[in-house]
Amino acid sequence: MNDQQSLWSFVLEQKSKLLDQVITHIGLTFTSLILAILIGIPLGILISRKVKLAGPVLGFAGILQTIPSIALLGIMIPVLGIGPKPAIVALFLYALLPIIRNTFTGITQVNSSVIDAAKGMGMSNLQILFKVQLPLAMPVLLAGIRTATVINVGVATLAAYIAAGGLGEFIFGGIALNNSNMILAGAIPAALLAILFDFLLSKIQRFNLRLLKPVLLVSGLLLFILSATYFIPSVKGDTLLGGFTPEFMGRQDGYLGLKDKYNLNIRTVVISDAVMYKAVYEKDLDLISGYSTDGRLKAFDLVTLRDDKGIFPPYYAAPLVQKKTLKKYPELEEILDQLSGKINDSIMTDLNFRVDYLKQNPEKVAREFLVKAGLYKNSLNGKRGPIRIGSKIFGEQYILANMYRILIEGNSDLKAETKTGLGGTKICFDALINDQIDFYPEYTGTGLLVLLKVPAAVLDTLKSKEGVYKYVKNQFDTDYKLKWLKPIGFNNAYALMMRRKQSDDLRVKSISDLTNYLNKD
Repeated sequence: MNDQQSLWSFVLEQKSKLLDQVITHIGLTFTSLILAILIGIPLGILISRKVKLAGPVLGFAGILQTIPSIALLGIMIPVLGIGPKPAIVALFLYALLPIIRNTFTGITQVNSSVIDAAKGMGMSNLQILFKVQLPLAMPVLLAGIRTATVINVGVATLAAYIAAGGLGEFIFGGIALNNSNMILAGAIPAALLAILFDFLLSKIQRFNLRLLKPVLLVSGLLLFILSATYFIPSVKGDTLLGGFTPEFMGRQDGYLGLKDKYNLNIRTVVISDAVMYKAVYEKDLDLISGYSTDGRLKAFDLVTLRDDKGIFPPYYAAPLVQKKTLKKYPELEEILDQLSGKINDSIMTDLNFRVDYLKQNPEKVAREFLVKAGLYKNSLNGKRGPIRIGSKIFGEQYILANMYRILIEGNSDLKAETKTGLGGTKICFDALINDQIDFYPEYTGTGLLVLLKVPAAVLDTLKSKEGVYKYVKNQFDTDYKLKWLKPIGFNNAYALMMRRKQSDDLRVKSISDLTNYLNKD
């Protein structure tokens, strides 16, 4: 009962934002769907007339369906940039197959004797198509549209990764912030939209086509115009645009803290950290929420704005390990601690640069660093274990996971395996406490704010890196029976970043400078 009340309270608190996300989600779904109908039905008609083309056309549409949706969105970004345009194109491509296939199937399944009778009455091919074949094929055709609609509602949640908005903002933010209410606030409306649209289309299938035709034409045209107009960027003058990750948007050491302590109000879009660096470099964004040791800072000539009011706590990386794993394999702690104090901020930034920008293999980067640091040993090909190493889904974590694997296998008879790309904090932490992994690299600031959710009164007393580390170490031991080992040495804190030239031109060097610039008028 408390969970339901908590969810309801969250929805009431975020109702305006939720409504905006629902409208955006509907706009993405129907703009792409109507485009797919306008292209897919004529293609279905064409291949029903020229059957030799059916195989290639349906095969190509089928191949589009097999491309992972997040990959398809990524493919669109270099061509169309970020925002709704690549999302609409990707959704349009996903919707094509069921519409083309069902149009083709519906027309070709019309009884040949009916068509012969129509020809005997003197009907032309166009008259047969519009007065006989399409009306008889309409139930099958509408079934394809229903399928495409449900697909688009689900896939549209991924649009949040590329700053296109929609209900995916809450879903991904909730995963990153370990907030079930936020996840449900995005997932439940998305599921309800799919059910609602499918239900409405099922009712449309039962109407008389002759009476329905003008209604469909007018409503479809209006819906397309409204949806498309919603995505036409409004004129906003010189206002800066910030692109922040879902996690950053919902954190006190993120956008919430910026609004509270700096009174910062800036136009924002939610975007994945995988594409935000390139987006700011290409001037699609003016400001991003980055990480202080990210190699793309160097690659794209970005600068971090000074946090002059100190809202970003220390984010020192360290292994977070199950205590029962350390008890079973006591040698493990000493092996993992070999990395302690060996990597500072500049070293980690360089390693990240090699992986994030130069696209070098994280395992190769990890091995070369260990060789240079005098920590590398050939694998002993041990059989005990395995020790399961998790990581979040970005380059730095891949590097660290591979370093630990190499250290374990070179210094013991333990076998190690990496489970990389587990997503955000919630997925990694849930995997740890549910015994799916034995440890993963975590950050003290994340432990403090995301996992422990420390109240502001306590947070204000924890300013030093030693104080934060000691606090999370004690609390995790008490609450979760997990142990923080010695910090690795670098601080990967949140940071606001701009292009260096823009920072110089606007004379914005700190977050307070940014606030003053935005409020100057």
